Amino acid sequence: MVSTFRRYFTRHMNALRVASWGLPPVPQSGPIIVYSNHPAWWDAAVYILAADHFLPSHESYAPIDAAMLKQYGVFGRIGAFGVDLASPRGAAEFLRTSAEILSSPTHALWVTAQGRFSDVRERPLGLKAGVARLPELAPDCTVIPLAIEYGFWLERGAEAFLAFGKPMRGQDLLDLSRPARLERLEAELATTLDRLSADVQSRDPARFRAMLEGRAGVGGIYDGWRRMMATVRGRAFDPSHEGRPS
Repeated sequence: MVSTFRRYFTRHMNALRVASWGLPPVPQSGPIIVYSNHPAWWDAAVYILAADHFLPSHESYAPIDAAMLKQYGVFGRIGAFGVDLASPRGAAEFLRTSAEILSSPTHALWVTAQGRFSDVRERPLGLKAGVARLPELAPDCTVIPLAIEYGFWLERGAEAFLAFGKPMRGQDLLDLSRPARLERLEAELATTLDRLSADVQSRDPARFRAMLEGRAGVGGIYDGWRRMMATVRGRAFDPSHEGRPS
């Protein structure tokens, strides 16, 4: 199933890149909570690919809007569970299901903590209060912020960028009140987002590691002409935007 998402991603996007400084640590014990911003529909696919790449020894789960899960049932086959965070009942169900997931040290919970689509430049981030309650369900957990951003560089397809921030021990977070805990979580994610955005704006691939790369070029008649001219002139055809056209 992950391979299906990998093929889908590379068919529609140019690359998935992780900041060289933003690789996640792998905790020695206890469940993992990864919480992120929520800039686009692609976040669900990024979760799946990142979980498979960085946490292959963990069984990953993620809450998803119940209506969206009905529309994209395939997500339910790979660890997504439907929630309605617009209602108190939905929030209670989210915490109950999360407690079950976090009861295992080999499980990871991935949460779009804003609970809605929002621009990466939005401040404050407005994280849902429920994310601050998650450490209470598993004091031995490790909590890791994840920054996600999308942009267009040189190719036709968009680039997806991500970076993991500073990990926090669940027990340390429990020393804070819920409001202070939520403030800490928001501050750590905002810091990670700001640092990632600076790298994205640089347009320097050397600042990233490519997890996945799609097919370069425009395709169609334009690339066909470029390929033909390269052959006529005895040159290897490079379909990328920076490749020589002829």
